[in-house]
Amino acid sequence: MLRNAYAVAAKPRSGNPMRRNEQTTLEYTANSNGQTRHVTLIDPAKQDPNTAANRAMVAIEAGSSMIFVGGSTDTPDEIVHATCVAIQEAFELRTFAASQDPEADETMWHIPVVLFPGGAHALSPAADAITFMMLMNSTERRFLVGEQIRGAPYLKKFGVEALPTGYVVCAPGGRVGEVGAAELIQPEDHDLVHAYALTAQMYGFKLLYLEAGSGASTQVNPKLIESARTVEGLTLVVGGGIRTPEQARRAAQAGADWVVTGTLTEDAADLEELRTRISGVVNALN
Repeated sequence: MLRNAYAVAAKPRSGNPMRRNEQTTLEYTANSNGQTRHVTLIDPAKQDPNTAANRAMVAIEAGSSMIFVGGSTDTPDEIVHATCVAIQEAFELRTFAASQDPEADETMWHIPVVLFPGGAHALSPAADAITFMMLMNSTERRFLVGEQIRGAPYLKKFGVEALPTGYVVCAPGGRVGEVGAAELIQPEDHDLVHAYALTAQMYGFKLLYLEAGSGASTQVNPKLIESARTVEGLTLVVGGGIRTPEQARRAAQAGADWVVTGTLTEDAADLEELRTRISGVVNALN
């Protein structure tokens, strides 16, 4: 699979709006100005690239501040890459159109497209960055360091920025908990999640991602978020099981810097319903 990624890496990348802004994706991610921001997660296996690009554009118009591409554990890199390219090209066109309109704000399209991979098979040189993750509570070496070793040489060649991320799966965990062989953090494990946050800080990770699992029946317990929040120097990302503005608000009030939704996007009947859903979540965050 990775041979395909090497092949597409030789093709020129389109202009990167984040780099034109002379701001790294990590700086953009960490500099929240005290606000909780929203990430729209797009699983490239759930729609064709053109549909993904349309959903991404609606998400940004509705107030999302970042696009994650990934999710399915077995999605090949050519599909991931095609999705990233389609989204980047759509953003580039919107940026150009806005630059020609004195009343438009082209900076709203200076949004990073970030890989959220299920493994080293799901990479793309068209992404701005990658959540370079250690699944910290996995019992398998593969998810602690194995996939990372496989992917690192390709990311270096691609020039994709790494966002050093500690990834901790909380109950109910869903498919990622099963595939990742995670010892799930239970809702009452406040001291344990605090210890994971401290460990992430000491490793030098910049992000800590608390994940309840895609399509989870419940979100991460806000008390766990509060416990992780007490550790300084980490940008706190929370996802899984968040489908309503009220759930998003609970995560934000507990201390999340970023709230991620994915199923909410996939389940929308059309783009207007998607716009309404994301606007509701974004408005609830601050």
